[in-house]
Amino acid sequence: MHKRLLDHLRTAVMLLDDELRVCYLNPAAEILLSISASRIIGQVLPDYFRDDGNAHDALKQCIEDGNPFTRREAKLDVAPGVQVTVDYSITPLQEPGYPMALLVEMQGLDRMLKISREEALVHAHQATRALVRGVAHEIKNPLGGIRGAAQLLERALPSADLAEYTRVIIDEADRLRSVADRMLGPRKPPAFADVNVHECLEHVRQLLLAEYPQGVRILRDYDVSLPDIPADRDQLIQVLLNLMRNAIQALLESGTEDAQVLLRTRVLRQFTIGSIRHRLVLRVDIEDNGPGIPEELRETLFYPMVSGRANGSGLGLSIAQSIISQHQGLIECDSEPGRTLFSLLLPMELPEANSATSDSA
Repeated sequence: MHKRLLDHLRTAVMLLDDELRVCYLNPAAEILLSISASRIIGQVLPDYFRDDGNAHDALKQCIEDGNPFTRREAKLDVAPGVQVTVDYSITPLQEPGYPMALLVEMQGLDRMLKISREEALVHAHQATRALVRGVAHEIKNPLGGIRGAAQLLERALPSADLAEYTRVIIDEADRLRSVADRMLGPRKPPAFADVNVHECLEHVRQLLLAEYPQGVRILRDYDVSLPDIPADRDQLIQVLLNLMRNAIQALLESGTEDAQVLLRTRVLRQFTIGSIRHRLVLRVDIEDNGPGIPEELRETLFYPMVSGRANGSGLGLSIAQSIISQHQGLIECDSEPGRTLFSLLLPMELPEANSATSDSA
């Protein structure tokens, strides 16, 4: 019964002997550490723990003095290039007549941390959008008065040569009004209909191949079994066009050799976006092999007026996030030198109540 209970625990459990050899691990530990019990039992504990420089010394000290300890958000290198974050506790077990053993309990944190970051991103985006909308409305109101006064002044000027100055005022007022309109984002809620995401991706791919005929390859890795999803086709194309064009422009500006953009579609099951769990979620990845996004921009990438390019407006990603948010989804970004990944997460089944709502201006 004890073994059955351990085997059904979601917490990873491992038992080490006094030589730090693995005596037992339950299925949850096999999954977390990406190794089978038959391969590791009887072997010395691999050098997983690197949250500090003396992790193995701490384990040996625990055997000697019998004092338990806990590590928070420790990093485990479970395989080449694969790292997981866990909380783990070490408890010494002393049975009369037997050498000391160590009970290791590990709780994976990666998904919890990811959900927490996503929820924080959603709330930050909502707060930022509300602030930007308020500022944009406040900008547009006096601009109308400035433009009207400039038009009246133009008519009253004694010389036509002076009209070029009032024309500058009118043109700049129109430009600022256009910026304010873009800051406000989509003016209407999504018109949900069944949309084939691969048709949208191919449409955008053909547009960009015509726009940038040389220098960048656009590769595809589609899950062709995916069904249609509820979405606004025009808005979805706008988001995909923005993200893919950003990737191509970053590649061309950096002069990356063998520049390429990879389009990938997958389905995620029982996936949480923000604080809402969805039965099925579509993930669309747009990945490039460019120089990456500067670290100082990664946390504020989706904020309005933040751009990594000299001629960028800083509104494209903010508007894209706003559109996907109206679809109850989220855009995530992961970037390092040589690899930048934008992932669109879209529920494949929208609740009726949600599909009728929006945060239109």
